[in-house]
Amino acid sequence: MDWKSHRIDALLEQALVEDKAAGDATTNLTIDPDLRATGSILARQEMVVAGLGAVPRFLEVFARLDPRPPAQTRFEVVSHPEIFDGVRVHEGQVLAVIRHNARALLSCERVILNLMQHLSGIATLTRQYVDAIQGTTARVLDTRKTMPGLRALEKYAVLCGGGTNHRLDLASGILIKNNHIALGGGLPTVLTRALERRKSGQRVQVEVRNAKELEEALEYGAEAILLDNMSPAGVKKSVDRIKQEKRWIPTEASSGIVLENIRAYAEAGVDFISVGALTHSARAANISMSIAAEPR
Repeated sequence: MDWKSHRIDALLEQALVEDKAAGDATTNLTIDPDLRATGSILARQEMVVAGLGAVPRFLEVFARLDPRPPAQTRFEVVSHPEIFDGVRVHEGQVLAVIRHNARALLSCERVILNLMQHLSGIATLTRQYVDAIQGTTARVLDTRKTMPGLRALEKYAVLCGGGTNHRLDLASGILIKNNHIALGGGLPTVLTRALERRKSGQRVQVEVRNAKELEEALEYGAEAILLDNMSPAGVKKSVDRIKQEKRWIPTEASSGIVLENIRAYAEAGVDFISVGALTHSARAANISMSIAAEPR
């Protein structure tokens, strides 16, 4: 993740501006402007870390918004070399230590924790799904079911958890779904049109829900198949049928897939399993920040 990209910087700045961090009334009225402090970011549960790189970026962006002299905005972020994004940590471990002006730490604490909790929650849930299919050849995919504005970060968190990114956006891949077929004049028409008009290197994937739709997709040249809303038994039957083709056609299962049944789908022989819950239903990880004044 390029935490210094303009896109990410803009997102972090928006979070700080939304919270009016530079105008923190309580902190500015009660804390000595020259006080230095140490903030320790703590894992309060076993989890997979994601978002550590955002910590120094938040502080650098905050410095641009902070009217105080540069000498009061200097900071240092220290983390153990064995702790970085994608690492599993235990409850009670210190993820990073920040040495900074006390006012800056207090004003940025909430936005730092909000983002790290959210991304680490996604990484932790993703790792559970990845672990559940360990030993199979299937890979866990994310989806476009992300919070507006946070997609790049949420998909990064999926990578931290050991998952694989599906298409980033509507422009980065071709996936013909039910509504495209219904509105475009039927599967033969839309699939033929997509194959003829696509850009070089774009693979055309088609969503199918039953054996009839699968046969039609194969007949008209689908290059990847999304098996939607099928049981593990239905997926296995479809995968076996697809393997009869004289060309390799990657397969993906989606819909209704949870931790309790994902292994059954993986063992059905599918190549990929997409799980929207990775990003839209991940519970925030429990992370806190303990702040203490440094000796004067």
